Amino acid sequence: MNAFIGITASKDYANEKVSLPCAYLDAVRGAGGVPWVVPLLPPGDVDEHVVAACLDHMDGLLLSGGVDVAPRHFNEEPQPGLESISPERDELELALAREALRRDMPVLAICRGMQVLNIAAGGDVYQDLAGQLDNVLQHQQKAPRWHAAHSISVAADTLLHEILRPGEGDVWVNTLHHQAIRTTAPGFVVAARAPDGVVEAMESSGHRFILAVQWHPELMYMHQKNMRRVFSALIEAAAAAVGGVDRC
Repeated sequence: MNAFIGITASKDYANEKVSLPCAYLDAVRGAGGVPWVVPLLPPGDVDEHVVAACLDHMDGLLLSGGVDVAPRHFNEEPQPGLESISPERDELELALAREALRRDMPVLAICRGMQVLNIAAGGDVYQDLAGQLDNVLQHQQKAPRWHAAHSISVAADTLLHEILRPGEGDVWVNTLHHQAIRTTAPGFVVAARAPDGVVEAMESSGHRFILAVQWHPELMYMHQKNMRRVFSALIEAAAAAVGGVDRC
């Protein structure tokens, strides 16, 4: 079975281009999946028919990292620490996430994608960790982007624990974000936290495979075997999903 994984892309406003780091494509291909870049649409063009058509081409969805989510989507006004937003991404990704949840489609959400998923399901986020929390770690590392910068504690009896197999010690991850989950959406459980308490992973307790991580496993893919298993788990879930079609 060739599991088709739809991967959301970014908008380069300066050059009017859609872009996606190759690391996402490489990680999906390396795990045996077929990556499919989801195109962005002009504001107002996203409706239930367009979203359904997009998801009909996928066996799984990967919500990628990127800029901040506009706070109006969780009923807040912008705080001073809010950075760049992308209205097109917000509109499309929130709609894709909600429909994927409704369909019970396998989803892997990474960094911004985790925040999008949580908001789509009814949770919210800190707009800026350093401005809204005391005593937080450095969550925007200065080290190379693949470097494991801080540890996380993975909760037992979770899908993430089964995937990462932490054994007796903590797992170490990279960190490239300044927003993070504040209130976890209903139906989700916290699967990992950083030493400062920041939520580093969450997963659905009512779906086959809905996993969100705050770090970037696609950048660590070639350096840590356990990060490869994150993508392998997505591909396996997508291949096993009811209604999957061999398109090649």
